Parts: sequence; C-alpha cells; structure tokens
Amino acid sequence: MNCEYVKDYYQVPARIGRRVEVNGKAGIIAKDCGNHIGVNFDNDKPGHILNCHPTWKVMYLDMGVVRKPTKSQERYQRYLEFGDGFDNFI
Repeated sequence: MNCEYVKDYYQVPARIGRRVEVNGKAGIIAKDCGNHIGVNFDNDKPGHILNCHPTWKVMYLDMGVVRKPTKSQERYQRYLEFGDGFDNFI
C-alpha cells in the first residue's frame, strides 16, 4: 500500500516519493507509516525518517526521488528486523 489510508482519510495527495514541506522544512515522503507519513528531510541522512501528521503544516509538492539509506543503515535495519538471529552485524 502506498499511503492509501492517509489519502482516503485525510484527502491529501500523499505518496511515497512526493516532495513535501513540513513546517517550513523540505523533504520527501519515504515511508508509509499507517496514519502518518514518513518523511526524510533534506538536511537529514538518507535513511533517517520521521513520522509527520499528514495535515499539520504540510504542503504537498511535485514528485521526487527517495534517497537510499547508507549501507550501515541498511545493515542495522536488517539487524532490527531479524533481532537475535544474528551473532553480529555481519
């Protein structure tokens, strides 16, 4: 699902890859967080995603490209997903 709940409930054009401006900070929607949008702000690292309310001071802009997280961020995310299945970070 690509922000379906947010689009239907709040009637906003939320979509992964859409540029947004939240409270004056530019970013891009990088994750569907259920009833929130996961925004990666331009000044943050590529994999750093913050939950934002879809209507609170949000201006929806054109489509953009989501930046990929760094390799270390990807490894750490896999570690969090699989938990104790790893002996180390590999």
